Amino acid sequence: MVGIMGEQQQVCASVRYVALGDSFTEGVGDPHLTAEPMRGWADLVAEGLAAHHGGIAYANLAIRGKLLEPIVTEQIDQALALDPLPTIATLNGGGNDMMRPGMDAVTLMELTEQGARRLLDAGVRPVLLAGADPSGGLPFRKVLHERGAQLTEQVGKLAVTLDVPFVNAFVDDKVRAAEYWSEDRLHLNPHGHRRVANLVLDALSVEHPDDDALSPVTYGVRSHVRFARAHFAPWLGRRLTGRSSADGRTGKHATWTELVPDAG
Repeated sequence: MVGIMGEQQQVCASVRYVALGDSFTEGVGDPHLTAEPMRGWADLVAEGLAAHHGGIAYANLAIRGKLLEPIVTEQIDQALALDPLPTIATLNGGGNDMMRPGMDAVTLMELTEQGARRLLDAGVRPVLLAGADPSGGLPFRKVLHERGAQLTEQVGKLAVTLDVPFVNAFVDDKVRAAEYWSEDRLHLNPHGHRRVANLVLDALSVEHPDDDALSPVTYGVRSHVRFARAHFAPWLGRRLTGRSSADGRTGKHATWTELVPDAG
């Protein structure tokens, strides 16, 4: 178990982890779509790192609804303004971009490389992530899958070029299954977040709990109707009116929080 010591004025931890991204990294869907604050895979990774290293400092600047450009500009600005600097950063984005008309894959990759290189130049080790594939339960699944696959391939190549870890949740068959997704079909549920956390911890050579054993889930007609009314229609309404789930939000851990293993 890991305890939270709270936000610290003076941080002494040698491992300092910052998470950058959108709702995927903020943790929407874990523990519940409407609960605040969310937990999510990045929190679980932070707990695993704290247990492994005997304590770390952790910040999470991710905000739901964010496009890639503000992630690699505003959020990285915030990350590099932390005192002391992070030692490791997970970087993911582009999921909201690929759900909009006219996705520009070249620009998204340029932005991703720009962000990763800024972290490297500052002495921060980036871990690049491809988010889980949500297309199985959503409308326009073929287009979304093809866009996601294109971005994933390019991010993987960038990771090789920069010699940094790459966590490819997009191709993970387990987390693609319906039982790992929340009722909105866009965000992972607690089981999905645990699965992604374990993939990240594997990439960092950190031990972790086993994945959950789950029974298969299938979508029926009634679940499709509930999804359309409760989730797809409101999402479409925000797109048509130019609103975003990011409006008015800030990162849930905007300054360093120290995590330490619980005694005993």
